[in-house]
Amino acid sequence: MSWNIEIYKTEGGREPVADFLNSLPIKHKTKAQFVIDLLAEHGPLLKEPFTKHLSGTKLKELRIQASPNIYRIFYFAYIEKKFVLLHAFTKKTEQTPRKEIEVAENRINDYIRRQNHE
Repeated sequence: MSWNIEIYKTEGGREPVADFLNSLPIKHKTKAQFVIDLLAEHGPLLKEPFTKHLSGTKLKELRIQASPNIYRIFYFAYIEKKFVLLHAFTKKTEQTPRKEIEVAENRINDYIRRQNHE
């Protein structure tokens, strides 16, 4: 049974993850879509090297290796078998920058707040 994948939308209607994916070279975008499709198919059973939990957070990351680049897409599980893709970036350092995590955490809070007001 597959999971639903939703892309986070700002209050203004922007989809930052979609914008990021659309900016990638076609081969890299295809690789990213392949990993997103694996997440939809396998859900929480999908493990490394494709996904990893960020300790101390609600976040998980999709790990996309598209040589020579490394991409990350932060996401979280939401009710009714849904994953919400929150934030995507090109990873350039060994450790994930704190500011990237903060962007995703702010988007989780915004997403949940708006879901509760619908």
